[in-house]
Amino acid sequence: MATELIGGVELDVDEEGFMTNPGQWTEELAPALGKEIGLDELTEEHWKVIRFLRSDYEAQGETATLRRVSTLAGVPTKDLYKLFPKKPAKKMSYVSGLQKPTGCV
Repeated sequence: MATELIGGVELDVDEEGFMTNPGQWTEELAPALGKEIGLDELTEEHWKVIRFLRSDYEAQGETATLRRVSTLAGVPTKDLYKLFPKKPAKKMSYVSGLQKPTGCV
């Protein structure tokens, strides 16, 4: 299993860099993860998505898709693209310390 040092913490990651142990994630680690993918600052809107993803993962056992986040968290898809530019599903999962979602939408 690969590991990566991010924010001073050694994390278990897969071949694409996604954390494989969600238990290693902390809110203090999220800004460092965000910087790794070009998010210089996490706003309250980012945190709304991140907290939804973490909560939903605990309930469902898998990372929510873009559609699920938009529908259940009440964040329009257009806003998700603004918050997590280019690849929102992957980026929001990465910052939340979860594996990438199995479906892209």
